[in-house]
Amino acid sequence: MLSLQDCIALSDLTEDEVGAIAEHEHIPDIVAAELGHYLIESGDGVPMLKSMIVEDIEAARRRGDQARSLKLRLVLHHFIKTHPDSPS
Repeated sequence: MLSLQDCIALSDLTEDEVGAIAEHEHIPDIVAAELGHYLIESGDGVPMLKSMIVEDIEAARRRGDQARSLKLRLVLHHFIKTHPDSPS
């Protein structure tokens, strides 16, 4: 049986990136890892994932959660760096 960590490792995403997907889609992390992997492999998936993270940053900012907003900005920076086909 695969663990959550195994699924994250297979997804080509970091734990924080998977967490951002889970937060955005309101789904468990293990499902977010699967969705993230699917989107990474699809043609339009990288821009979609970037948009999810950006929307999470905006939601955190609106809530006044500066710590979460900052963390998600770092997640977005790493995502763009590791998935360069993402438009800036």
